Amino acid sequence: MLAHITAAAIQGIDAVPVYVEVDLSFGLPGMAIVGLPDATVRESRDRVRAAIRNSGFPFPGERVTVSLNPADLKKVGASFDLPIALGVLAASGVLPHRDGPPFTIVGGLSLDGSVPTMRGLLPIAVAARKRPHAALMFPAPNMREASIVDGLKLFPVRSLFEATKILCTPNPEPAAADPVSADAAPSPADDLAEVKGQLLGRRALEIAAAGGHHLLMSGPPGAGKTMLARRLPGLLPPLQFEEALTVTTIHSVAGLLTPGVGLIRTRPFRAPHHTCSDVALVGGGSAPRPGELSLAHAGVLFLDELVEFGRRVLESLRQPLEEGVVHIARASRSVSFPADVMLVGAMNPCPCGFHGSPDRRCVCPTPAVERYAQRLSGPLRDRFDLAVELGAVPWRDISNGQPGETSGPVRARVCAARSVQLDRQGTLNTKLAGSSLQKYCRPADKGAEDLLARGVARLALSVRAVTRVQRVARTVADLAGSGSVTRAHLAEALHFRLPGRMG
Repeated sequence: MLAHITAAAIQGIDAVPVYVEVDLSFGLPGMAIVGLPDATVRESRDRVRAAIRNSGFPFPGERVTVSLNPADLKKVGASFDLPIALGVLAASGVLPHRDGPPFTIVGGLSLDGSVPTMRGLLPIAVAARKRPHAALMFPAPNMREASIVDGLKLFPVRSLFEATKILCTPNPEPAAADPVSADAAPSPADDLAEVKGQLLGRRALEIAAAGGHHLLMSGPPGAGKTMLARRLPGLLPPLQFEEALTVTTIHSVAGLLTPGVGLIRTRPFRAPHHTCSDVALVGGGSAPRPGELSLAHAGVLFLDELVEFGRRVLESLRQPLEEGVVHIARASRSVSFPADVMLVGAMNPCPCGFHGSPDRRCVCPTPAVERYAQRLSGPLRDRFDLAVELGAVPWRDISNGQPGETSGPVRARVCAARSVQLDRQGTLNTKLAGSSLQKYCRPADKGAEDLLARGVARLALSVRAVTRVQRVARTVADLAGSGSVTRAHLAEALHFRLPGRMG
């Protein structure tokens, strides 16, 4: 007897339907799974057998063959346990034949028959909504995650026995979805008022936030580079629903979504250690999974001790930073992960950290300082829109200095500038290119054009660097409420690309 069950498999951050066929036939007792299962799926034979028996059902004595279609798609993970178990029960006649609306069924099984939480449910729920009748049976601990998707009949289960009761009911009643609260502005834990001094660094942070620009900070240890970077998410506007849905999906696929948590509302801030590999940073693996770059999508990727990262690791960032997406090609399949981030890098000026400091003597020989700076390649430096040198803040300014401007007013200016950009061109300034760049970033007069030409010649800027100067100048103009890019706006943008800052 054959039984057919619909499950789903993760492909990148999307899901594709998988059809589970179970056949009972004469032969040596046992259970075989075909259709490119990985080790986890093959091990489901023992989990399914134990779960069926511990739930009070008989396991068939005939030969059980489970086919997972399409056969050319590799099946990964334990989420096929529940549909396989239900298929076995249906094929053996324990579950009656049903003519009701079809379900998409996903979930793992414990040996006692309980259904634990799973990762990657959100893209499966999105795919299930596109199917006829749009009904999904899934682990109950993932209820908040499944409730994000509108127009889907939800059937959360905590055990195999609960799943069989639903399938035996002629017209089962779906569960009420957990309400998804309206977008709310996150309240950052780190406020910009805690940063003493560093006016240039604060200004660079505001410009970067307003236009979505990449920022490079250099300075001695303790100058406040990390402190500034951690306050950047608090200057950004809240995630829109589509952005939040994508961010939540990425974290769900990566298995980082806390059980019971629904839509992620705060912009991600990821700060990987400099010992991470290129796969950990951009994603990959035999079964490709998102890396730190994709986990920071729509938020901030902070690389502290930038030049301590491996050269290959840093160079792997170049293309994703330009395209806003990571393409991973493997022999079996190719996947793409979103990677639209604001990159913030922090580095010391030399190995000892005090080159150029007026207070501490640098002990590094000149060749060592040059080699240290050369660890960051020219093409990667070009991808930073702004660069700022931070000096050490004197103790008297820290102990007696007045608190600086709080994050609230700065965030209001950033949100206003971003709103102007979206209304004018439909995107942030950092994405302007081609005819849009010429249209919106053209210098307002001859004096501004001459300043840009002199800056290009004196600083020996590449075409990519000139483009970034124009984008930053446009952002400075937006923060000032100016409709055109003037000489003053270009001067400030060029100031953040001085040789001492860009290397």
